[in-house]
Amino acid sequence: MDWTDRRERLRSVIAGSRCIYPGSVFDAISARIAEDLGFEAGMFAGSIASFTVLGAPDIVMLTLTEFAQQAYRINRAGKLPLLVDADHGYGNALNVKRTVEELETAGVAALTIEDSALPTGYDAAGPALIPIAEGVGKMKAALAGRQDKRLVIVGRTSAMTMTGMEDTIARLQAYEAAGVDMLFMTGVKTRAQLDTVATAVKLPLFLGSPGTELYDLDYLSARNVRICLQGHLPFMAAVNAVYETLKALRGGTPPASIKTVASPDLMKQVTRQADYAEWSRDFLNAGLSGG
Repeated sequence: MDWTDRRERLRSVIAGSRCIYPGSVFDAISARIAEDLGFEAGMFAGSIASFTVLGAPDIVMLTLTEFAQQAYRINRAGKLPLLVDADHGYGNALNVKRTVEELETAGVAALTIEDSALPTGYDAAGPALIPIAEGVGKMKAALAGRQDKRLVIVGRTSAMTMTGMEDTIARLQAYEAAGVDMLFMTGVKTRAQLDTVATAVKLPLFLGSPGTELYDLDYLSARNVRICLQGHLPFMAAVNAVYETLKALRGGTPPASIKTVASPDLMKQVTRQADYAEWSRDFLNAGLSGG
C-alpha cells in the first residue's frame, strides 16, 4: 500500500502553526470512527496495544510483531495518519532500528522512541531512565532504520517526573541534536514547565496527557506544541460498554431493552458496507455485463 499521503498530511500538521488532539484508536473500527469525525490523526498507544491484543497491563509484554500487526490492521482500514508509541524500541539500539523498519512497513505516519529502561529489571525500585548517550544511540538507530523520510521519528522522555527539569532539557536537546523530527514529553503539568522547555528547544513538541491547565489549544500552539494527547478514553469507554451490556444480559435484561448499542446505519458506516456492495457489483458480477 502507498502510505505517502497520510505521512505528508501529518508532516503538514507538524510544520504548521496549530496544535491538534489526535483521536485515541485501537482497531480498524475505532480508527474509521476517528477519521469520519474529522480527527487529523490517530494515536495507538503501547498501553492500549497491550490491552487490546493481550488483555495484559502496560508492562511491555507485547512483542514488536504483535504491535506492528495491529498497527497495520488499523492503517489498512482507512486513511487516517497514525502515530504510535513504540516504547523503548523493543530492546537496544539495534532493536530500535528493526522496530522502525517494521512499523514503517506497517504504514505508521509517526512513532515515538523513549529513553525509559524497559522492561522493569529484577528488584528495581521503580521506573528508571537509560543514560543520555544510550538514548542518543537509539535515536540515531531509529533514523538509520527509516527508509521513507516522510515518516516522523519522535524522541520521547519521561524525565520531567523522574529526574526533573534540568535532565529533561538535557535529554531533549541531545535528541534534537541527534536529528529527530519532534520531541515528546510526559509528565508536564504546569505552564511554567512547558514555557521553560519551549524556550530551550527548537523542534515541535508532542505532549502526553498533560496537566489540566495545559488543555488550551491557543496556548499550546504558541509554545510550539503540535500534538497533545487527551488520554485514551475511547478504549476505556468501550470496555465499560461491553462490561455493562454483558452484565445486563447475564442478569436477565431482554436484548431489546438494551438501547446503548450502535444503530444499523452506524454499523453500515463503520464497516464500509456501501464500499463492499459496490465492489461486489463491479467484480463479482463483472462477467454479466459483457465487455
